Amino acid sequence: MRAAVSRHHRWWALAALTVVAVVLLAIMISLAVAIGEIAIPLSTTARAVSNRIFGTSFELNRIHQGIVWDYRLSRALVAASAGASLALCGVVLQAMLRNPLAEPYVLGISAGASTGAVCVMILGLGYGALTLSGGAFIGAIVAFLLVGVLAAGAGRSSERIILCGVAGSQLFNALTSYIVTTSANAEQARGVLFWLLGSMSGVRWSDVYLSVPVAIAGYLACLFHARALDAFAFGTDAAAALGIAVRRVQVVLFGITALMTAAVVSMVGSIGFVGLVIPHAARFIVGPSHHRLLPATALGGAIFMVFADIVSRIIIPQQILPIGVVTALFGAPAFAIILFRARRSV
Repeated sequence: MRAAVSRHHRWWALAALTVVAVVLLAIMISLAVAIGEIAIPLSTTARAVSNRIFGTSFELNRIHQGIVWDYRLSRALVAASAGASLALCGVVLQAMLRNPLAEPYVLGISAGASTGAVCVMILGLGYGALTLSGGAFIGAIVAFLLVGVLAAGAGRSSERIILCGVAGSQLFNALTSYIVTTSANAEQARGVLFWLLGSMSGVRWSDVYLSVPVAIAGYLACLFHARALDAFAFGTDAAAALGIAVRRVQVVLFGITALMTAAVVSMVGSIGFVGLVIPHAARFIVGPSHHRLLPATALGGAIFMVFADIVSRIIIPQQILPIGVVTALFGAPAFAIILFRARRSV
């Protein structure tokens, strides 16, 4: 009886926490739309959104209407979906590799996606048939395969996979720098380098129509494999003994992480630490079960990225910082804490 009551209270606590997180995300998106060089009241923001979605006819300044709908709202939605995608990738990779330091940035997937996107952007590979997102996806897959080959040769322990990921990341970063410095003019090089640090400046509604469906589909696919992710915490042999089709699930989940990472990189550049920090914070709050961890991580990543976008626009007056700089400022100390905790647990 007590166990049933305790379980009931846990589910109520989880539901309440989810509602709080959703409300907080809505507040953060509202603030992201209102805050900027031109401050716009929340009431004006609500009217501008209502005019476009519900066809109302509130009298508004045309400049305010354009800023809210065409620039800030789309930017906030892309930030939220990108943060959710990167955080989900971190959860999946940490579970699959059984390593608390695994994330797309550390494993070189982000660097490979950046190289693929730059090949399309600067070198014109694909001759118009290959989009920026397609180039980023191919680059992410190539980086993942390269890291896999290196790991197979060096040993399949999670520590060696991380080291191979760092090596692959450095290789693809070097390739990206080489392409930019040898094939781009000064204006292109400046724009690409700013974009590679993480930039939301160029996102529009066409990016929303890509990033949001990818984030939702990726979340649903990960949630469908939540039981398998729980099983992988005990190793591949234990997962196979529990009836998990290990190879199939690995291929599907690694493909999902590559797709989500490629979609994010193609729109906003390479952003680190989101997939590393948010899963650990969510795990601390809701525990290790992936049925609870996945939604908590997705919401946490969305909130964190929108917050980072707001900070990037207000931390320096009349200047916008690359969002990757902001996430690194928060993520680097958290990375150090994780390292020290991992050292103490050895």
